[in-house]
Amino acid sequence: MSSLTENIPQSLQREKMSDEGFITSLVVIVAVALFLLASLLVPNFFQWQNVVNLVTNNWAVISLGIFVSFLLVSGNFDLSVGGIVALSGVLSVWFAQSPDGANALSSGLGMPYPLAILCALIGALAIGAMNALFVVRLGIPSIIVTLGTMMVARGIAQVITQGSQRNTNLPNEFGFLGNLTMFGTSVKLPVVLMLLLFLVAVFVERKMVFGRITYWIGANPEAATLSGINRSWHITKLYLFSAAVAGMVGILLASEFKSGFSNRGTLMEFDALVIALLGGIAITGGFGSVIGMFFGAIILAVVTSAATGMVLSPDWQFILKAIAVFLAIVTQTWAVARRNR
Repeated sequence: MSSLTENIPQSLQREKMSDEGFITSLVVIVAVALFLLASLLVPNFFQWQNVVNLVTNNWAVISLGIFVSFLLVSGNFDLSVGGIVALSGVLSVWFAQSPDGANALSSGLGMPYPLAILCALIGALAIGAMNALFVVRLGIPSIIVTLGTMMVARGIAQVITQGSQRNTNLPNEFGFLGNLTMFGTSVKLPVVLMLLLFLVAVFVERKMVFGRITYWIGANPEAATLSGINRSWHITKLYLFSAAVAGMVGILLASEFKSGFSNRGTLMEFDALVIALLGGIAITGGFGSVIGMFFGAIILAVVTSAATGMVLSPDWQFILKAIAVFLAIVTQTWAVARRNR
């Protein structure tokens, strides 16, 4: 596989990496500028704990954004992650609930908790495999496929919860993973796992052949295929990884709140896409970085947090998100075009 990357024109690699660095720097500057602006407009916003909260409170969306970003770089979408979050969380509760509950919503399959987690992850991977089947094998546009599988996953969750939630008759250890704090601090395990996943993703993106191939597939899929890259298998793995991460997020959220809720993860798929676009990842594929996505998440968190501090309604917050994405795409496109001239 390493020989495949040798066929990539070095000038193309240098230009892409150079532009990525430029856009990432631009995203970081915007994130810092927005934070300072929010500090002027919102009382008590300029605090270290608030900076920490911007990351810790958004661990789920950042985790989802990692492989949503990889897929976007490869030229594909994954809008199914929000539905997978709901499905995996509901499945983990249903599988772990004791079968002798007083009613249907308090009765489950009575699996040991580790087995319940494993089976819930298998359910998440099944949605990822479905995405790969329709996108890779049948050639259906990924935005259509993943929108459909998102609704399928959430629909199954709604059937299992009867449109409500399951939160009773659970084993004592069910809430352990989602509420475990690390290193004697208030930082929970899900946040640490998100940071580890982010660091691994950066390493894969920058140093491993897998990351380079992902960029090449997005930049020129035909050339990648002609060079001997198994594009179908690579995209399949990306969808499976994305589904696995979404499943993990759903299980941890279910553990944190000790409930399986069919509406959990609603709009998370769009937030994950938004932070990727805010971070400079090209919607057409072949360009962007996970680091940019991370700071895109910071931008979105600052906008949302500042809007909440200014007591703006959720409707206005949604409009601000839309404006932020539009300005980000226009600014990044203009900046790269001007720089290349």
